[in-house]
Amino acid sequence: MITELGHFALILALAVALLQCTVPLYGAQRGNRALAAMAVPAALTGLVLIAISFAALTHAYVISDFSVRNVAENSHSAKPLLYKLSGVWGNHEGSMLLWVLILNLFGAAVAVFGRNLPQELKARVLAVQGSVALAFLLFVVSTSNPFARLDPAPVEGSGLNPILQDPALAFHPPFLYAGYVGLSVAFSFAVAALIEGRVDAAWARWVRPWTLAAWMFLTIGIAMGSWWAYYELGWGGFWFWDPVENASFMPWLIACALLHSAVVVERRNALKVWTILLSILAFSLSLVGTFLVRSGVLTSVHAFAVDPERGVFILGILAVFIGGALTLFAWRAPLLKAGGLFAPISREGGLVVNNLLLCAATAAVFLGTLYPLALETLTGDKISVGPPYFNFTFGILILPLLLLVPVGPFLSWKRADLGAALTRLWLAAALAIIVALVTYAWSRPGPWLAPLGIGLGLWLVVGSLVELAQRAGLGDRSLSLAWSRLRGLPRASFGMTLAHGGLGIAVIGIVAITAWRAEAIVAMKPGEHVTVAGYDVTYLGDSPLTGANYTGDAGRFRITHAGDDVAVVVSEKRQFQPGGMQTTEVGLHQMLSGDLYVVMGDRAGGEGRTVRVYFNPLVSLIWIGSLIMFLGGAVSLTDRRYRVGAPKPARRQALAPAE
Repeated sequence: MITELGHFALILALAVALLQCTVPLYGAQRGNRALAAMAVPAALTGLVLIAISFAALTHAYVISDFSVRNVAENSHSAKPLLYKLSGVWGNHEGSMLLWVLILNLFGAAVAVFGRNLPQELKARVLAVQGSVALAFLLFVVSTSNPFARLDPAPVEGSGLNPILQDPALAFHPPFLYAGYVGLSVAFSFAVAALIEGRVDAAWARWVRPWTLAAWMFLTIGIAMGSWWAYYELGWGGFWFWDPVENASFMPWLIACALLHSAVVVERRNALKVWTILLSILAFSLSLVGTFLVRSGVLTSVHAFAVDPERGVFILGILAVFIGGALTLFAWRAPLLKAGGLFAPISREGGLVVNNLLLCAATAAVFLGTLYPLALETLTGDKISVGPPYFNFTFGILILPLLLLVPVGPFLSWKRADLGAALTRLWLAAALAIIVALVTYAWSRPGPWLAPLGIGLGLWLVVGSLVELAQRAGLGDRSLSLAWSRLRGLPRASFGMTLAHGGLGIAVIGIVAITAWRAEAIVAMKPGEHVTVAGYDVTYLGDSPLTGANYTGDAGRFRITHAGDDVAVVVSEKRQFQPGGMQTTEVGLHQMLSGDLYVVMGDRAGGEGRTVRVYFNPLVSLIWIGSLIMFLGGAVSLTDRRYRVGAPKPARRQALAPAE
């Protein structure tokens, strides 16, 4: 009964989405305030209905109702509760239901928190959101019904893919979807602005918090996926330029560009047409990512293997929304009034360079990701575009951007003095050069570019702190006055410092593991040891283990350094039931200097095992930096200027005549 209720709520949500995308839009165009006002209750009703549907599917997983096909194919009665819950979105049908739930959640948030929006703009924005919801609800209902029944119902389910049974991956998809789907709000604002024919500072003020929220969720979602791949897949790396990884990275890059260009619209009323285009492209790349994951064109540990009919349906959605939005942009964008002028050396000019480099880097990733697919489709030839291409092209484009990041905040609006800005960064430059030279002397004859990368990361961290200190007047005023000024700065200033500093910390981690990673692959018997980066790793043997829904072997390894015991880590080989699929759990010892990473492989004769040992220096800084970037976005989001969007203009009141 609960399952049927969920299916019925899903169909009702489809009808409500049809109402939401037509009636308010008609009302806004006709100036009918009553019809336009229907956007808000429609958005809220759609959220309630999708929430009921999602709760019904979750209930089926919790009670292991194997009469539901989706549950039977992706769950098992012996599975821990956490993975029963994550199994709801660990498959195609359930993840699409989560997708539309988050989409409706963002639409409802605009309805609730957009009280200061002009009614016509609000109606148009929610109508566009409703049209996206309608398209994906049609997709779910017609091709991906999560409530389909089995008759007769099996006694037991097939279980969730074992590599997905991990705490990090339980939360990774919701965060990533929130980022993907959150960009739909910027898309809706852009399309609404094109229909209305008006983009101004208030529009940019309304768009920025939604884009910032989506960027935050993408940041933490990508970081969690990278962390999961690092310690779960047993390959010792954090990023492989997998097409599905790239599918989430490209919207993140464009969202970065959009956040910065919206500042120019808000502060200088310039780059309006460009910002509208970025708003469209950001969500368009999210849709492209959805297509890559769910069309069946990719074979990836991240991808859902689905039939081509679903891919054709999603391709149709892409054609309608991307093609339609770009067509509307080509038609209406020339009607938007140009903004203010500015010199090439200015804050605006710096943000333009920022945008161009981010977009060029996105284009390089896009080409490397889709070119092999396009070539295979057109000619049947198969080629592989691997990390060397991405590392070279992306690195060349992103390096000047990282150099310019600390400089931008020191440039004034409209016209600036580049020399004066660089002079104010002398401390950051001096520290970066000193650290680069020290690192070079320490690492000789190591990679000569790596010390420059470490210096670049420090340049970002110290440069962001110097900018905040100078805004507070530290060094020019008394400590008490500087502290008072610091407390009075807008929270967005602290958020920017955290985001730029977190980026620098992540850069240091990426450079360190790329340049100085050490590894050894050996066959070991109990009592034998191998030395990696000065650490001795001794294999102590393995023993059987039993979990809730798996059996296997646990290998123990003692780590020593200079004769002193450091830790004992355990690496496991698990065999999950049902199905018998095997996974490897990494033995990981984390230190300030880096991670010692031990992977027990298959048997190598008798009691021996193939063992892989890696020392990954400073690798934790990658995820620490990502978390700091996320926190920076969260701090900025609490800035009072963005809590409820742009304020309404104050009404002028006529003075009453004196009596």
